[in-house]
Amino acid sequence: MASPLVITVAPNGARRTKSDHPALPIDPREIGLEAARCHEAGAAMIHLHVRDAEQRHTLDLDRYRAALAAVRREAGPDMICQVTTEAVGLYSPAEQMAAMRALKPEAFSVALRELFAEPEDEGAAAAFLAEQARAGVMVQHILYDAGDVTRFQGLAARGLIPLDRASVLFVLGRYAVGQRSDPADLLPFLTAWNSEHHIDLPWALCAFGPREAACLIAAAALGGHARVGFENNLWRPDGSLAPDNAAQVAGLAALAQAVGLTVATPAQARALFTSD
Repeated sequence: MASPLVITVAPNGARRTKSDHPALPIDPREIGLEAARCHEAGAAMIHLHVRDAEQRHTLDLDRYRAALAAVRREAGPDMICQVTTEAVGLYSPAEQMAAMRALKPEAFSVALRELFAEPEDEGAAAAFLAEQARAGVMVQHILYDAGDVTRFQGLAARGLIPLDRASVLFVLGRYAVGQRSDPADLLPFLTAWNSEHHIDLPWALCAFGPREAACLIAAAALGGHARVGFENNLWRPDGSLAPDNAAQVAGLAALAQAVGLTVATPAQARALFTSD
């Protein structure tokens, strides 16, 4: 029987600001309120970015703690809070790892090509990931193309990436004017993922551009999970501007249910991401 679809909301990302959309949540109160609305709409997890006073990306611990507290206050104790380690050209792998060691989140995402940027990074990255696995942290590895998929499989086969509580996120597209990801863009990822080096882990998809929902439903139909929200796309499937992240979550949940999929609760999502 297929697992319920885990919907993650990524409400802001590292780059967009309120000049891109007035409903983009920036401060902790806004993030907390948006998390509550998205949880109600069907999101089991929130993917968190925080910003400094000028709306710039940061891994600042105090800002993370304030945002996490706001999510718990507004959305309750159940929603999974996944923080980002994204570098955005500002942070080294050592700084990314130090932030997570100090913050001790329930879950975080990390780009394979950032953490394992150079061959000499392998030892420190492997030790960090082993430490996080022992601590029971849910780690999602972000993969940007089929080459990343193959490299992830190779590193895991060498024992450098622990698989306990691990999952992967495939990313379709990039920040670019006119970016339009297409469901067919998922196929190279799945070809690599389902090769003779296949690893039985949960996988999810995010997609830049106005065909986000079509890409995510295609992934869900093929056994994947979905990350939706203003980090990657501001538009509804009909081409109109979405009013907020909760509307995007609700729209995706409705599409999933219309094709016979069930939407996971936070408890079901935790069970999926923490199963052996």
